[in-house]
Amino acid sequence: MNVYDFDNTIYRGESSLDLFFYYLKKNPSLIRYFPKAIVGIIKYKLGMVQIDGLLNNYAVLAEDFLRGIKTLDEDMEEFWDKQMHKIKPFYLAQQQEEDLIISASPDFFLEVLFRRIGIKNFIGTTVDMEKGKVKFVCFRENKIPAFQSRYPNAKIENFYTDSMNDKPLMDIAKNVFLVRGNRIKQIKP
Repeated sequence: MNVYDFDNTIYRGESSLDLFFYYLKKNPSLIRYFPKAIVGIIKYKLGMVQIDGLLNNYAVLAEDFLRGIKTLDEDMEEFWDKQMHKIKPFYLAQQQEEDLIISASPDFFLEVLFRRIGIKNFIGTTVDMEKGKVKFVCFRENKIPAFQSRYPNAKIENFYTDSMNDKPLMDIAKNVFLVRGNRIKQIKP
């Protein structure tokens, strides 16, 4: 099985940040979330935030943000209409039916894009949309039990990521590829 991280791996950029800017254009009052969101993304990328910290400091922010959205389904369609071009060509060229995408991004957010490009297997952060509550954060070491519970007998042949935050998945993959922009370098044979 080929497994891919999403943001900065097959998607050029941070999709959650792009989504934030999409909503900021629709509702400029959301600027109040910007400083904390930027700090959170920087800490995430630098590996400075643990799952507990993510839940305590940022899940509440995301939940508050989500509760204010009234047209989510339509917004997701419109967002991906504008962002489809950010899927990296290398991925589209090698995409296979059994690929798995595993991401910290929310599953409701990824579902629209993946339906469009034919990805059937994905795991993301789980959100109870009726309550506006984050149920599971698919981040760092949490990706392992999420993967193993959904695919108990699967082996990761090739794993693609942009970040050492995915070290737990790197450890169980046969081959690991580091993606930087459009460059791909095998770091584990």
